[in-house]
Amino acid sequence: MSETKFTPRVFSGIQPTNHLQLGNYLGAVKRFVEMQNSGIETIYCIVDLHAITVWQEPADLQRATRELAAGYIASGLDPEKSILFNQSQVAEHAQLGWIFNCVARMGWMNRMTQFKDKAGKDREKASVGLFSYPTLMAADILLYHTTHVPVGEDQKQHLELTRDIAAKFNNDFGVDFFPITEPVIEGVATRVMSLRDGSKKMSKSDPSDMSRINMTDDADTIAKKIRKAKTDPDPLPDHLDGLADRPEARNLVNIYAALSEATPQAVVTQFAGKQFGDFKPALADLAVAKLAPIANEMDRLMQDPAEIDRILAHGATRAHAIAAPILEKTYKIVGMVR
Repeated sequence: MSETKFTPRVFSGIQPTNHLQLGNYLGAVKRFVEMQNSGIETIYCIVDLHAITVWQEPADLQRATRELAAGYIASGLDPEKSILFNQSQVAEHAQLGWIFNCVARMGWMNRMTQFKDKAGKDREKASVGLFSYPTLMAADILLYHTTHVPVGEDQKQHLELTRDIAAKFNNDFGVDFFPITEPVIEGVATRVMSLRDGSKKMSKSDPSDMSRINMTDDADTIAKKIRKAKTDPDPLPDHLDGLADRPEARNLVNIYAALSEATPQAVVTQFAGKQFGDFKPALADLAVAKLAPIANEMDRLMQDPAEIDRILAHGATRAHAIAAPILEKTYKIVGMVR
C-alpha cells in the first residue's frame, strides 16, 4: 500500500454557545487569522451540530451562530482566503459521522473524559449525542483530509481519537485514505484563565461575567474587568520563575504578552518591580486598543444578519465541494452501492 501525499490543510471549529470571549480569541481565533496567510488552505467551521448535544434555545442558537461568524470576520478572518461556514449546512459531516460511529469502539468512547465532566453525576439523562460527539468531531476533521488541527489541551484527547479512527479505517479496508492528523499547539496564551480565579480556565459558562472579557464588551467594560481582576500584593518579578506560584499574576502577564505579540519573559522584564497598580492600567489600555475595534465591528456586522448568512452559505458551498468527493469515495471503500 503506497503512502498517500495529502495536501496541507488546516481545519478547526468552535461551538456557537454563549458569547465569544478572550480565551477563544487568543487561544483560537487570533491563530486562525494568522494561519490564513501561511499559504496552507484553512477551513473554519461553526460547529452548530455539536452545540445541540445539550439543550439550546433555537433563537439563541441562531444568534450565537451569527455572532461567532461576526467575531471571526471582525478579528480579521477573510471569508475569501479561508472557508468559513456553519456545520449543519454541509450534510456530509453527519453522514461521515455515522460511518465513524461504526469504526470507533465503545472502549475508546468510554475513555473520553469530557463526557464524564459534562454529563456530571446523572449520566443516564445525558444525550446520546454528548457521548458520541467525538466521532462527529473526527468526521469534521477527516471529511476534508485535514493534515493539521489547532487544538487546546482540553481537545488533545479528541484529536487522538480522530487519529485512532483514521488508522483503524485505513487498516480495516486496506487503504491509505484518511490522513493521521497532526495537532498544532502554540502561543503564549493558548490557555487563558479566569480573571477571578487563576486556576480555572476562562469560560463562557462561568456564572460571573467579571471572570471573562467577552469579545462584545465595550472599552469601558474591558477596562473595568481588568482593573478588578484578582491579583496578589507582590510586585512583578524580573523572571518568569517568580510567577510559578502566582496563577493570577501569571495569567495577566500571559494576556499582555499575547495581545502585544511579545513573550511573557519580555513582559516581566518590562514591568519588573512594578505593582499591579501600574501594570493593570497598562494592560487595560492595551486590551482596549486591541479588542474594542473588534467589538465595534462585530456590532456593525450583527446589524445585517442577511449578509452574515450569505457569507456562511458561500463558505458552505466551498466546503461541500471538498467534502462531497471524499464522502463519496468513503462510501465506495466501505461497500455502499452508489
